[in-house]
Amino acid sequence: MDTKILVIGANGQLGSVLTSELRNKFGDENVIASDLKGSEGSKGKFEVIDATDIHRIEEVVTKHKITQIYHLAAILSAKGEETPLSTWDINMKTLFNVLEVSRNNNIDRVFFPSSIAVFGEGAPLNNTPDDAYLNPATVYGMSKAAGENWAQYYFLRYGLDIRSIRYPGVIGYQSLPGGGTTDYAVDIYHKAVLKEDFDCFLKEDATLPMIFMDDAIRATIELMEAPKENITVRTSYNISGISFSPSEVVDEIRKLYPDFKVNYKPDFRQEIASRWPKSIDDAAAKKDWGWKSQFNLDDITEVMIQKLQEKYRKGSRNKEILML
Repeated sequence: MDTKILVIGANGQLGSVLTSELRNKFGDENVIASDLKGSEGSKGKFEVIDATDIHRIEEVVTKHKITQIYHLAAILSAKGEETPLSTWDINMKTLFNVLEVSRNNNIDRVFFPSSIAVFGEGAPLNNTPDDAYLNPATVYGMSKAAGENWAQYYFLRYGLDIRSIRYPGVIGYQSLPGGGTTDYAVDIYHKAVLKEDFDCFLKEDATLPMIFMDDAIRATIELMEAPKENITVRTSYNISGISFSPSEVVDEIRKLYPDFKVNYKPDFRQEIASRWPKSIDDAAAKKDWGWKSQFNLDDITEVMIQKLQEKYRKGSRNKEILML
């Protein structure tokens, strides 16, 4: 049976990069991107899907003979705290819709992204294990913790092969921050390249686990390609990249931009971050499907600065062309 993949939430920070990588691997014809609206300059097959509409998901699944679903649509941590009730409704309803469509249409494999936001007070801050007590302090974290349990339930009850990763903060140059508590680690590189001051909403020593986009995408695909019998964690796997604080990022950036100025102005997101792990134990992912990160902070900074410089230079040239 040919692999036919549907990516729900393909316009997001993770979804846009994952969709591109899946198309490189499986071919443009076999990967259908979807989101609430189309993306400018998007290539390949695209379907407009409101994931709260179960009938629309099923229609697309049937039309394209989908065998795998990557469900990435969700309202993130900081953004979710602005509208907690609707965040819960949207995050849970979209997940249930995907699970039910998958169960009823014999979908071979489903991916559901979780997050370090599932951890709260009660979990060890250092080297947090997969089976740590989950006591999230945000609606986003609550929805992800509940989603993990539902994923396991659908596997145990219906045999649905749903797999999940608890992402740390994801750092990438491909898109702008999307409303997460760890997104300072993306925005800070943009400000440095633009030679603008950066207002950091976390304390300078707020250490959090992070992962470079390339590592995150590779981990996702490696997990989804692992043999079914190798998967021993049916809630969600911890994966670790590297842990660092804002001040450590600043030190790296100043090697290239010595005059880069940062103002520390902690807000409500610092309270969220203070309950999250400082480092992650990902022994199960390493054992079950051979996970290993490849990027450290030096590598991340080098690539982020280089790619964003290219991006903004290209943007400047485009503006000049438009003005002629």
